[in-house]
Amino acid sequence: MPDVTSQPSLALEPFRAVRYAPSKVSSLAAVTSPPYDLIDEEAVQRFMADEPHNIVRLILPQQDYGEAAGTLRSWLASGVLTVDPEPALYVYEESGEGILQRGLIGALGVHAPGSAAILPHEDVYPGPIRDRLALMNATEANLEPIFLLYDGEGASATSHLVDEVASTPPLLETSTGDDVRHRLWAVSDPAVHESVAADLRDRQALIADGHHRYATYQALKDSRGGPGPWDYGLALLVDSSAYAPRLGAIHRVIPGLRVKDAVRLAGPAFHTEPLGTDLPHALDRLAAHDGTAFLLGGDGELFLLTDPDPAQVAGSMPDEASARWCGLDTAVLHRLLIPDLWGIEETESNVLIVHHDAARALEKADRGKGTAVILNPMDVADVLAVAAGGEKVPRKSTSFGPKPRTGLVLRTFATG
Repeated sequence: MPDVTSQPSLALEPFRAVRYAPSKVSSLAAVTSPPYDLIDEEAVQRFMADEPHNIVRLILPQQDYGEAAGTLRSWLASGVLTVDPEPALYVYEESGEGILQRGLIGALGVHAPGSAAILPHEDVYPGPIRDRLALMNATEANLEPIFLLYDGEGASATSHLVDEVASTPPLLETSTGDDVRHRLWAVSDPAVHESVAADLRDRQALIADGHHRYATYQALKDSRGGPGPWDYGLALLVDSSAYAPRLGAIHRVIPGLRVKDAVRLAGPAFHTEPLGTDLPHALDRLAAHDGTAFLLGGDGELFLLTDPDPAQVAGSMPDEASARWCGLDTAVLHRLLIPDLWGIEETESNVLIVHHDAARALEKADRGKGTAVILNPMDVADVLAVAAGGEKVPRKSTSFGPKPRTGLVLRTFATG
C-alpha cells in the first residue's frame, strides 16, 4: 500500500479480508452482529449463547482485550476465520423492506484531524477512544468497518462499478433477524482498483457512523510512529447520491430523574404540554412540530416540550457557534436542558443512549426510575452544512443507516 502520510486525498485500498468460513459456523447471520455501540449487555449474552463463534466475543470480550486477541488467533488457526487469497475491494449490499444500499469496503487511508478528505460531524469523547484503541492494539485488527458517505453526483465511476458487480452472483449472502439481506462480492482486478483510486482521489467523505473508531484509527497511527498497516482503517464507502442514507434519531434516558420533576424543572424555559399515554399519537405530535421539540416520558406519562425561550437558549450557547448549530435540537438539549435546567453533568452513566426505538427508551427510563427524552431525527442537510462549516454536532446526534453488519469482513494488520 502507498504511504498516505503525504497524500491528503480520499484513498480506499484493496486488502486481504478475514472472513468466517461458512462450513465452520451455524450460519453467517448467527456469527455477525450490529456495531458494538448498539449492543447492550442483554444482547451480548444472547449473541454468545446463540453461537460460540459470534463476533461479539471479539468486539465486546467479557474479560479483557487479551482474551479477544487470543480468540482471534484461535479462530484463525482453527479455520473458523479464513484469509482471502488476494487483495480485493468488496462490494457490499444491504436490502430489505424499504432498504437498498450498496457501497465499497476497503482499507481507508487515515489522515490527521482537520483533513479535508474525511469530515467528521460529531464530537468524540476520550473514554470510547481509549477502549477501542486498547482493543485494536491487542488484536492488531480492525474488527468492524466505519461508515462513510460521499457525493458521487449520480455518475461516479465507483458507483457504476458497485452496481455492475452487484448484478453478478455474490461471494456470500445471508439474511439477519431484522429481515435485512446482506450480500458481498470481491473485486480483485488491479486495473479496477486503479480506476477507483483515481475516481475517489479528489472527493470528500463524511463520517456517517464510527466517529470514535475513526478517531481511534488516528490515535493508533500516531502511537505507532511510522508507516505500516495502521495507516489504514476498515471502512464502507457509499455514494449518497445513488443511495440516499436514512437518518434516525438517538434518544436519551436520564436515570433517577422522574418525569414530573423533569417537566417542572424545564417549565421556566419551555412550553410544556401533557399528552397522556398514547405513544404513537405523541410521536406524531413531536414529528409535526416545526422547531425545537422534545417528548419526555416516564411513569406511564408523556409530555411535549416546545418553544424554548430564545434568551435562555442564546445564553447557553458557545460564543463561537453558528446560528445553525445553536438551532439544533441536540444543542439545546445538551447546552440548556440537561445541564442548566436539570442540573445534570453529562456522563455515560448520567445520560444513557438509545438508538431509534422510543418504546425501548421509555422502558429503560422506567427501569431506572428516570425520564426518556425522545428526539426527532436531524435533517441530512443540517448535518452536511454543519460539517462543511467546520463544526461538529453534539455527540450522538445522528444515526445514519443502514449500518454495515459487523463480522462479515474483518481486517488484520498481518494480512491487510
